[in-house]
Amino acid sequence: MEAADEWLLQSLRLYRDLHTFELQAPTRLIEWARGDRVCVAGYGQSDGNEILQLIPPPALLTKETQGLCPERDFKVECGGFSERPVYSLKYVPDTSLLVTSGPPDGSLQVWQVSAEDSDVIKSVSTIATEHGTGQSWAKIATISARAPWVLHGSRLDRVQITEVESRKNVYTASIQASRGSEELSNLAFLDCNTLLLCCATGRLCLADIRQPQSLTEAMPVPSAPCTEQWCMGTRHGAQGLEPSSQPVARLSSRGVLTLTDLRKTSEFLALAKARVPSPGSGAEFLCVSWAPALEGYLAISGFDGTVHVYDTQSWDSSGREAEPIFVHKGHTFGGAGGSRDPPLVTVHTWHLQKPRTLLSAASDGSLHVWDWVQPCGKCG
Repeated sequence: MEAADEWLLQSLRLYRDLHTFELQAPTRLIEWARGDRVCVAGYGQSDGNEILQLIPPPALLTKETQGLCPERDFKVECGGFSERPVYSLKYVPDTSLLVTSGPPDGSLQVWQVSAEDSDVIKSVSTIATEHGTGQSWAKIATISARAPWVLHGSRLDRVQITEVESRKNVYTASIQASRGSEELSNLAFLDCNTLLLCCATGRLCLADIRQPQSLTEAMPVPSAPCTEQWCMGTRHGAQGLEPSSQPVARLSSRGVLTLTDLRKTSEFLALAKARVPSPGSGAEFLCVSWAPALEGYLAISGFDGTVHVYDTQSWDSSGREAEPIFVHKGHTFGGAGGSRDPPLVTVHTWHLQKPRTLLSAASDGSLHVWDWVQPCGKCG
């Protein structure tokens, strides 16, 4: 309790804002949806898993900090129930649809967030995949540039795009089996024609849907043990900028961070080492993400009960240890139910407009929203 009390005292000067919420079950995803809503979903309940759309505290719905606010909690706006664990959830832009995936196979579930007079998130369809049985759960990304599309796959040679509403196949990657059997950790749309795929080995590949057999490999990761796992984070820049001009971050289970410019993949833009412990569960919850409203900042989690924030603007390719500008330790003091195992941060994400505001969730069901104080005053 002494450490928790000390952290609470420190939070008065370290945070501009801090909100906590206890979910009924832990989540491994936080997704921003239409109208500044937040979606979460359970992943470990044997009797079913809730999908919830939450209304954030009012202070998060304004662009300016409003000081003390009487409403400091999330509110459940609507919800649904999934019979399978939900490992990934994506909001389909410009629609009221959600797409989820999770064990035991690579199929996707499509959900409808009901109208304002209803509090139900209902299942509307399933997108089955070829050779879906026996596959691990699918990683997913969504876009609505031409029509509502979902990019999905569990391995490099199983990537496809499906039109969400009609379930029509739009694209299937044509990759030689010898090159494409690697497991995927992330995938993303860079634009409506360009896909970025990250393998668990750290291998980055670019694909153009207009040329199904095209696959460009970015610079491989630094030499590392074969057991090392990787994930990636992409950043969408200001309107009018080429997506490929935005650096891609990769994070390994040893805490190695690489930044890659997709226009020049022959060398690293930057290489650094994060000061983190080794993960104890196969790097299952590794997460790296770029700040959408704060140039050069990224956050990492999945190693313990903390979230580390870094300013990458001074990084070089030396690979030296990087010093975080802020570490969120709030989940460390959660300790739901007196469990001996300290909580592990399962996911984090940035607020879309508030530069230094993040949301993070942990294995004890805690959900935090926090805005740290910038001591150097660089970021206004």
